Amino acid sequence: MTHEARIIIVDDHPLVRAGLKALLAQEHGFRVVGEADGVAQTLELIREDEPDLVILDLALSDGDGLDLIQRLRRHYPALKILVVSMRDERLYAERVLEAGALGFLDKQAATEQIIEAVHATLAGRHYVDADILERILERFGGKVQGERSIYDSLSNRELEVLSLIGRGHPTGEIARRLHLSVKTIETHREHIKRKLGLSSAMELTRAAIQFELGVGATQEREDPAGHGHDALPANSDGRRRS
Repeated sequence: MTHEARIIIVDDHPLVRAGLKALLAQEHGFRVVGEADGVAQTLELIREDEPDLVILDLALSDGDGLDLIQRLRRHYPALKILVVSMRDERLYAERVLEAGALGFLDKQAATEQIIEAVHATLAGRHYVDADILERILERFGGKVQGERSIYDSLSNRELEVLSLIGRGHPTGEIARRLHLSVKTIETHREHIKRKLGLSSAMELTRAAIQFELGVGATQEREDPAGHGHDALPANSDGRRRS
């Protein structure tokens, strides 16, 4: 009997999970054994169902996808992970691979590309957009050119805090969600403001909302960080169209 790859889909949007499940059901050799919308449910499903692959979004109902990837790599090193997200590839693809996932794919990708990415990651191969792979290789070689994300200087945790601010969560709630103190979150807020050249809480909130909307994700390499709102133009969504 041919082995069916056991897959768990993790996304906080039910319609996205349903769409991915329907797509995978059309492909021979794939079986979706579970769905989850957050970290806790994902961990429970993995313990129960022992999947071969987790298809994962980065924005989850009760945590952060990057943190979850790192936890899964520590506790389930044989588990394959493919990230399918609307997050800016130029900012997140390399971070996702460093955390332990094998691939990163934009949710706007064609269905054939999604199936190709699933096959590749199940086979243990890395899968990212060709342009992103070239950019990663250039970074390793110290030859990065052209546009970069204005958020490159932020740590993974700072990106997570910025995202939660952009989704309307107050400081106390962010602290509870991340299991950190309010003081630590306030420190992260100040670091984000400094790195992005923002001078007030209002500017931080505006930048965080733009970040969540995918607005103003890039700036020219020669343009230094810290230009406040001038570094957050409203005419670029920072996402690859497929």
